Amino acid sequence: MSEHPIFNDEHRAIRKTIGEFVLKELTPFAEEWEEAQDFPSSVFKRMGELGFLGLHYPEEYGGQGGDYLCGVILAEEMMRCLSGGVALGVGVQTDMVCPLLHKVGSESIKERFLKPALQGEKIGCLGITEPDAGSDVASIRTTARRDGDDFIINGQKIFITNGVRADFAILVTREPGSTGSKGITLFVAEKDLPGYSVSRKLDKVGMVASDTAELAFMDMRVPAENMLGEEGQGFYHIMWELQPERLFGAVSAVAGAQITMDMTLKYVSERTQFGRPIGKFQTVRHRLAELATEIEAARQLNYYVAGLINAGEFPAKEISMAKLFAARVSCKMADEAVQFYGGYGYMMEYPIQRFWRDSRLTRIGGGTDEVMLEIISRQLVQ
Repeated sequence: MSEHPIFNDEHRAIRKTIGEFVLKELTPFAEEWEEAQDFPSSVFKRMGELGFLGLHYPEEYGGQGGDYLCGVILAEEMMRCLSGGVALGVGVQTDMVCPLLHKVGSESIKERFLKPALQGEKIGCLGITEPDAGSDVASIRTTARRDGDDFIINGQKIFITNGVRADFAILVTREPGSTGSKGITLFVAEKDLPGYSVSRKLDKVGMVASDTAELAFMDMRVPAENMLGEEGQGFYHIMWELQPERLFGAVSAVAGAQITMDMTLKYVSERTQFGRPIGKFQTVRHRLAELATEIEAARQLNYYVAGLINAGEFPAKEISMAKLFAARVSCKMADEAVQFYGGYGYMMEYPIQRFWRDSRLTRIGGGTDEVMLEIISRQLVQ
């Protein structure tokens, strides 16, 4: 990846260590895990032991005490495993579940869930999306009704990454009778609670090595101490969570695009047609030049936003810009790569098709392109 002034010698050392781990312990198994449409949960344990899951979390909770940029480096280097599904599964833990546990969790929740999550001993998932509530988070229907010192939860969630393997789920629920963004509360629910069930594992087009589930909750009794954050403030907690999640998506997308570019450059220098490597044709070179420029522009935007977050800001407009641009560049690079590879790009034996399938999720997950445009435009036009 490109050097940038926001990274120091410590960051570069961390990148080297993570990169070596990925290439040695993950990449050799990418094909096997893709074929199985799963990867072992021991990956979380191993990464927890090495301190990778808690790079930018406080030492008091089992983290390494690094800054936010350490997490950016992890997201970039994980894409070198050549399986977007593996990178996504780990990213849900580091950039979606743990941020909420750390930001709004009680000390009890941090002890029971954040610490083991950072150590890779417990795996979490984030239950937001429902069959009738995707981009419109405020329309969720899963209810949490107070009953003494407990809450009774009923409802279902869909498209939940890590949902099959997760030991616990952070659930977005609403008070019965409430509407819109009011009355929404978050809870942490352990998988072994009566009424918690994994309805099915979903079959996806891409990111196939990650497990994605449909979850159901029937009269599931959750203790009040498992409430995450303030009662009735869940919508705002989730809106905060989506910011680091979206930058994680942007960073991963650009890293994937760069790897796709590197593979494509190697291919066009070796593939010969009409008596010369196809990379010698001007039309190919110029298209690659345009793509390389867009990838670099997306990366620099990501780093700019990462620097703002590292300084304590969470600029929704700029984060949305980064995700929107990175996702589109990633999909464009993957599609062009398939074209450069020709028939070989359409064959499952070449990893280019995997980046093509995996990249498409970047324009949907964590906020669709359309939602990103709406967030940006609302801040532009007051």
